[in-house]
This record gives sequence, C-alpha cells and structure tokens, in this order.
Amino acid sequence: MKKLLQIGCLLILAACGGGGGGSGRAPDNLDNACSILDQRPGYLRAFRAAERKWGVPVHVQMATIYQESKFISDARTPLRFSLGVIPIGRQSSAFGYSQALDATWKEYQQQEGGRRTRRDNIRDATDFMGWYMAETNRSLGISLADARNQYLAYHDGRTGYRRGSYRAKPWLVRISGEIEARAAMYQQQLVSCR
Repeated sequence: MKKLLQIGCLLILAACGGGGGGSGRAPDNLDNACSILDQRPGYLRAFRAAERKWGVPVHVQMATIYQESKFISDARTPLRFSLGVIPIGRQSSAFGYSQALDATWKEYQQQEGGRRTRRDNIRDATDFMGWYMAETNRSLGISLADARNQYLAYHDGRTGYRRGSYRAKPWLVRISGEIEARAAMYQQQLVSCR
C-alpha cells in the first residue's frame, strides 16, 4: 500500500510539472557571466533593454536572477506536503526567472507589461525586475546599482524593507551580501566579454 501511495504521489508531481522540464534548463557555469551570455545571447539583449529602460545595471539583474531562479526559466518554489507524502500546493506563487509572485506580476502587467507578458520569458522577467527596482529607487531612494539593498526590498517588498523586516532574518542579510558579491564579480567579468 505504501508503495502505491508513493507511485501515486510521483504521478501527481509529474502532472504538476514538478520535474522542471528541459525548457527551463539553466546555462552551464553560473559563476561566469561571459559563459552565461555566450550560451544565451538573448539574455544580454534582455538585460541591456531593461538597463536602457529602467537604469538597472546588467550585473545587478544577473545577480538577482541567479539568486531567485539560478537562470531556470520555469523555476517554482518547492511543494508542501501533508503527512510527508501528499502534495498540498507550493510554498508561494513565485514563478519564473524573477520569481515574481502572482499579485506583483499582475500589478506589473496592469501598469507596464501587458497581459501577454510571461514570467518564464527572459525579456519580460528582466523588464519586470527593472520596473520593480526603479520604483524601489523612487520610493525608498535605494540606488539601482546597490544590489544588496535592492534585493532586500525585492525579497521582503518595499513595505517590509521600510519596516526593516529583513533585520530579523539573518539568513536573508547573509544572502543579500552574497548577491552584492556576485554582482561585483559579474560586473568585473562583463568588462572582458562585452
């Protein structure tokens, strides 16, 4: 009986898209910006378009996408399970390169992107990030080049950032420091591959 239950759960996972599929595959060597862009030339066009439109530097976008989805287009949050085996939904509605939540994506679509934009499209995802970070810059004064604080506001929302909710999350403060370091690394690498 236990074996049948496990097989049933696996079938449900497969039907829910839990496998990730080949279309969402990440580039190789995510520690090398030039390698990423060589493998996915469309990424650079998307990053540059968002940089021109919103002012968010390419390296900040890349570091944020690395943290959010590891460049996997159809990335989702993990499933939650009841009794350890019955899937009961995902941890959040975050999806795609930018891991935008449903409500925030809908707001972006209404204000800027249009209803045909998709979170698993790199151009739409980078435009979303640019839109979100530009508004963060306007409302909170965080520089568009400040990968650390832009990420804190991106993760906890602008209201959460304003309240300082990240201060109670040492793991998030650590991650934001890692993003800052990755952005600096990507920035240095991008000089030699542009």
